[in-house]
Parts: sequence; C-alpha cells; structure tokens
Amino acid sequence: MPVSTARCPQCPVTPRGDGPALFISDLHLSPALPQTVQVFEDFLRGPAREASILFILGDLFEYWIGDDMLDADRGSETPPASTAPASEPLGVFARRMTAAMAELSASGVPIAVMRGNRDFLLGKRFAQAAGAVMLDDPCVFSFLGQALVLSHGDQLCTDDVGYQRFRRVAHSPLGKAFFLTLPLRVRMGIADRIRRRSAAKGAHRMAYADANANAIAALLDAAGERTLVHGHTHRPARHVDGRRVRWVLPDWEFDVDPPRGGYLQWDAHGLRAVDLAPSAT
Repeated sequence: MPVSTARCPQCPVTPRGDGPALFISDLHLSPALPQTVQVFEDFLRGPAREASILFILGDLFEYWIGDDMLDADRGSETPPASTAPASEPLGVFARRMTAAMAELSASGVPIAVMRGNRDFLLGKRFAQAAGAVMLDDPCVFSFLGQALVLSHGDQLCTDDVGYQRFRRVAHSPLGKAFFLTLPLRVRMGIADRIRRRSAAKGAHRMAYADANANAIAALLDAAGERTLVHGHTHRPARHVDGRRVRWVLPDWEFDVDPPRGGYLQWDAHGLRAVDLAPSAT
C-alpha cells in the first residue's frame, strides 16, 4: 500500500534552543553489531547533545519483538565491556539502548522516533523508557521558517509489490496483535535466529528497492511541501527533481571495512550530510 497522502500531520515535538535538528535512520542496532552500537552511544553523548531535536526515522533496531522484551533477561546484566558482546541477552541490550536514549532526553534534547520496517512494534513502553515521542509516518516538521516531510521510506517503494503486500498484513492491527500473542520466549527465539543470521551476513546488506517517483511526488503534493527526508533504501543521496528535493539518509554499519554511517544536520546554513565513518588513511 502506498504511503497515505490523505493525512500528513505536523510533528508533535517542539525543538529546544537554537541547536541544529539531526536526522538518523537505519542503524539496525543489535548485539551482533557492537561497533555500530558503540558509534550510536558516542553519537548520543557527542553531536546529539548539541541538537535542538533528534529524529530517528525508522529501523533503529534490527528487530523489536514487542515492548515486553524490556522485561526479558532480568538479572542477566553484564558489564558493557563483555568479551562476547554478540551474546548480550536481548532484554539487557534493549534496556541498555533505551537507557542511553533516556540520558539524552533527560539532558533536554527531544527525541522523536518513527517506526521502520524492522522495528514497527515499537510502542508506548519503549517510548517511555527511551524518553522519546513516537511519530506518524509521514509527518511534517517545521523549523527555521521552513518545513520538511519526514518518512521512513518503505511505503514509497511501491514497485516492490511483494513487500507492500507483506507490509499490509504484518503492519495491520490484526497482524501485529497475532504476533504479540505469541509467548515472549517464542518471539525471543525468532529474534535470536534473526540475530545469528545478521551476524553471519555481517554488514553486506543489500539496498532495498528505491522509492517510486510518483509516490514521492504524490506525498509532497499532498503535504504542500518541496523537501522530503527518508531512509530505508540504504542509498544515501540528495536528489533534485525540479523544485523538489529528496534527502536519503545513510544506513549505519561500523562492523566491517570500510565502515559507513552518518546523519543529516539542519541549521541556519541549511541541510547537510555529516559522515561519521573515519576517513581512510
């Protein structure tokens, strides 16, 4: 199903101060990717502290099997410097990530999170634990006298008919309710298999189908705006089509060589991409 153009609400979060707005997506965090996790934690303690607002536009996690995973593995906490980070229990990992986000939120930086295709089960308990506000997809963010349309981006990939069919079922209230009725241990087992498969594949994730030009135009026209920011496709770029501008956020992968990842910064000088990967020497 294409992204809805009948409703494009305003972002419900108000920026603080005069710092930049930062946008990230597609981190795919999991215990199997410790270097990527470390860069995220450093980002929260570094550039994000100077922001007026942080947007996470989907797929923050490689998987999120329901907010009750925050209750899993109680008593299994181990030091972050564990010699086997990929074996960190999922519940411990989930609590560690939400605590890191909550620390940023407590410092005064608003965090706005959009669900992605991997973590569409993020819910109210996650938001409360992370100190975040959940966003509609799409939505409009107004800042510095201008406005952007924000989306995860998977709904724009209308040429991938098979995925759109799957999405309609999996993201439906019935589909989500059915999955969440499975016992937590069963869902944890599913997530563990995904984690092991992710670790085996490493960082060589394929790019998704690209966003459809007609879907992009329809969304921007419906919102009455000219600029779109999204992730999902793993094809970071700035596209210009007449008066329309589309920024595609990078996916993060710091567990392979060469590493990749970064963020989009919006300040008084405009929008610019910032690379977090170390320069080759």
